[in-house]
Amino acid sequence: MKIIGVIAEYNPFHLGHKYQIDKIKELYPDSIIIAIVSTNFTERGEISILNKWDKAEICLDNNIDIVVELPTLYATQASDMFAYGSINILNNLGIDTLIFGSESDNVSDLELLADTQLHNSKYDKLVKMYLDKGINYPTAMSKALYDLTNKMISEPNDLLALSYIKEIKRNNYNIEPISIKRTNDYHSKDINNEILPASLIRELYRNNKDISKYVPKSTQKCLNKPINDNDIYNYLLYIITLYSENLGDYLTVDEGIHNRIIKSIRNSHDLDELINKIKTKRYTYNKIKRMLIHILLGIKKEDNNYDTYLRIMGFNKRGRKYLNSIKKNMGIPVFDGYKPNVSNVLDIEFKSTCVYALITNNKDLIEREYKYKPIIK
Repeated sequence: MKIIGVIAEYNPFHLGHKYQIDKIKELYPDSIIIAIVSTNFTERGEISILNKWDKAEICLDNNIDIVVELPTLYATQASDMFAYGSINILNNLGIDTLIFGSESDNVSDLELLADTQLHNSKYDKLVKMYLDKGINYPTAMSKALYDLTNKMISEPNDLLALSYIKEIKRNNYNIEPISIKRTNDYHSKDINNEILPASLIRELYRNNKDISKYVPKSTQKCLNKPINDNDIYNYLLYIITLYSENLGDYLTVDEGIHNRIIKSIRNSHDLDELINKIKTKRYTYNKIKRMLIHILLGIKKEDNNYDTYLRIMGFNKRGRKYLNSIKKNMGIPVFDGYKPNVSNVLDIEFKSTCVYALITNNKDLIEREYKYKPIIK
């Protein structure tokens, strides 16, 4: 029996995600599928259109056996730290297989690129050379790898997959990476297919378009009033104005960029305008969104430690049986309800829920942190 890990944001869970899970069940019918899922905010610096409890419920309704929380500290960072948190927790849950979507669908090439990053002494020098030319990090990384391997990597899911494989190799985890080819183009705007990229589904949903043909019924029933990224703009305006002298203390806010943030917010009217005023060749749209989320949530550079924890969001009967079999072998803390000051990473998660509850006007989510109880199917 394989113990399979899946790393996801499910923002929202759509028919492409369902295809992936169904494909895993078809290929490995006796497997246990464990999904580690971003909670309130995502790797691209966006607010999730579904809360984490609804995500867990949807996962369990679609053949996932165990759903665990990916802490906000890792869920809102670039691919390497995103991968660190995800793979570390999944390894402690005993997975032997990691399955992910990929544009290239070529694990051998991804492993070659990961080995190059880890072991080729020329790699870091080339990345620095390109960064010194004012190129952003993802492009500098891609150019350096192409120079050394003649392999091109630029698509978002390939880049995430590369970080997953690199994390597995760096720690010698006994985890086999397996790719399932993406069924659509991440950047596609074609709404005539049944399977659309999550970004396009979010765009349609926020523009009050019908998305029922693109998501399973379990997702449909959890969708309420659309959440817009601009819902956070006034909060950011308040925080940046109040704490302008300390902006450089926040996670991912590099020295010098904080002055650009302060200047730009004085002359902007919404989040998109603010980001475009800050954006440069070096600072991509998504990188700036992550900075702003860290400012919004009060996450400081000093908070960026390597602690992890385990919180089970939900499980079915098969999942419960597996969890009972491994519960004595956990190498990281296991938390139930929220208690302050027992884990810095958990404190950040609680703050994230409080901010999310404020923005979405759903204060019940805060109480649920204290009265934590996994969903059982």
